[in-house]
Amino acid sequence: MVMSAGLRAHLVEARLAGVVGTLREESLRSYRLFAARDPRVLIGIDPQGDWGERELIELMAAKCGVSADPRHTSGHDVIDPERTLVALDAFADRLAAAARRRGPVLFGTGHPHRLLGFYAALADAMSAVGCDVLTPAQGRCVDITTRFGLRTHNLDYVRGVALVRRPGLSGSGCETGAHTHSPLPVRLALAALAEAGGPLPELVVGDHGWVCGAGQLGFEAIGLADTDDPALFVGEAEGSVSVAVPLDDAVRSDYYRPLTRYVLNRACLSQ
Repeated sequence: MVMSAGLRAHLVEARLAGVVGTLREESLRSYRLFAARDPRVLIGIDPQGDWGERELIELMAAKCGVSADPRHTSGHDVIDPERTLVALDAFADRLAAAARRRGPVLFGTGHPHRLLGFYAALADAMSAVGCDVLTPAQGRCVDITTRFGLRTHNLDYVRGVALVRRPGLSGSGCETGAHTHSPLPVRLALAALAEAGGPLPELVVGDHGWVCGAGQLGFEAIGLADTDDPALFVGEAEGSVSVAVPLDDAVRSDYYRPLTRYVLNRACLSQ
């Protein structure tokens, strides 16, 4: 398919796949921490299997295309663009199914500086076909552990996409926010919906703790994940995450626009 071929070339050129910016050392460190059940890397997933470092390397090789050799300990990671395309198709198919049902959806990101535009375009398209794009608990406080200690953040929404920001740093609606892996924001959002009597999302779309936290609670969740985020792929392998798309989640925000067009076209959501 011509469109797939064009996107494949873009993925490699923009280093969304192929040789990516994520270092092998970073990924291996994440696998070690996940194997030790460090909550900073579990990001909301409660693994059922016995995931040691070797098992995680094998899983990530199968899901992403990284090296399966544990002796490969340095350099840049590699993501197989074919695996990215297959996962993007599955991601788009889940969106399309939710759109056909006109079901409520929840979008959230821990990478607002990079991925907000990608999710916002999807949220716009889902809203346009009659889906309720949920924005629960706006302005509510959530305490998140960071490398600087426990910090209070506020839950906010930009174009229907949830993010967190430090209080007082910018006004509501400004397209800035904090980078976080925490599942606490999605738990807060879902609890607020339950307390209000719903509706609850039929689909949660995002990354990091937004996907893992929602999936662990039994919600259908799909999202994007880098090679140093094994939790989403473990969740997919165990069934708590529906789709995890392997790609570099920290390149320039405009590099994700071709992915947006591809997903919207695949899901028949293009305007």
